Amino acid sequence: MYRHILVPIDGTDLSTETVSNAVEFACTLGARITFFHAQPDHTAALSSDSEIIRLTSPDEFVYAYEGRARELLAKAESAARALGVPCDSVMAVSDTPYAAIISAARDAGCDLIYMASHGRRSTIGMMLGSQTLKVLVNAGMPVLVAATSNPPLTSQAIGIIRDEHRSLAAVLHAWLYLLGSDQESLDLPRDRLMRGMLHYLKTFPVAQHHPKEEEYLFRKLRERTSRCNAELDELERQHERDRQMVDELAVTVEQHLAGAVDVATVKDAVSRYALLIWEHMGREEGVILPAAQRYLTPADWAEINAAFAGNCDPRFGADSGTEFRKLFSRIVNLVPAGTPSLEQ
Repeated sequence: MYRHILVPIDGTDLSTETVSNAVEFACTLGARITFFHAQPDHTAALSSDSEIIRLTSPDEFVYAYEGRARELLAKAESAARALGVPCDSVMAVSDTPYAAIISAARDAGCDLIYMASHGRRSTIGMMLGSQTLKVLVNAGMPVLVAATSNPPLTSQAIGIIRDEHRSLAAVLHAWLYLLGSDQESLDLPRDRLMRGMLHYLKTFPVAQHHPKEEEYLFRKLRERTSRCNAELDELERQHERDRQMVDELAVTVEQHLAGAVDVATVKDAVSRYALLIWEHMGREEGVILPAAQRYLTPADWAEINAAFAGNCDPRFGADSGTEFRKLFSRIVNLVPAGTPSLEQ
């Protein structure tokens, strides 16, 4: 049976579902995954839009054409780590994605390529569909194509929730890696990076993600069935504990920066917080989301999807500015591709 799977990913919403399915598939096989992302060669044409962005806004260029790719791969790795699937990730610059995919699979020693066919209704989908066909024709190895189309509201809402979980997991993984790194190896001071991580936790999961879960997903599920009430009560207690632990983390970080506690104390605090979060996300994805798929109505999912689609991740919000996006990108890029799981 297959032991090493290449999973190409892109920046579309459908990639979240593709990654989830690929990870579950690899888990059942006991296989490892190499995630792959091919970036277009934005420097090939001096008249391209990317060249204009590079000249007029270098910070935006670095984020959009360099940092964003690593974010996509980091979140995919988080999905694999959550199920204990060994993983690695690779990026390449190529204007022929199908050839880059095949080359990456061969270089990594993969025995299967798992990829999506995104359908024919969008410009992106048509382009990716043609690339999938070219991989099928030219790969010279097994290719498993997971047919996808515009996902229903249920899948869209669950995809957003899972994607937000993966963003949070990527930040925590990077923070633990940061605490084990030498300051000399960092391109920003550790204090600035840690304050940026705290800002992310306070701004997004604590202030936006958790409240929307309670207001929409949890409330709707309570309305439809009482079977999950005990689990929902525990998750809401964990939300409150999450807020308290983030406040405690902020105090510990400031004490460390003032020289009052050592880095081991900070690492212990981050590790305890990470354990809470990983257990919490496991409960939601393993118990609550399947129950919601069973009990909620299409109208419920339309309301939940609208609420979560309006989330403003501080990496991309207009109010956060380029500086925060740059910082988030640096946080994710702290961790070399394929770094072993820090979640155990």
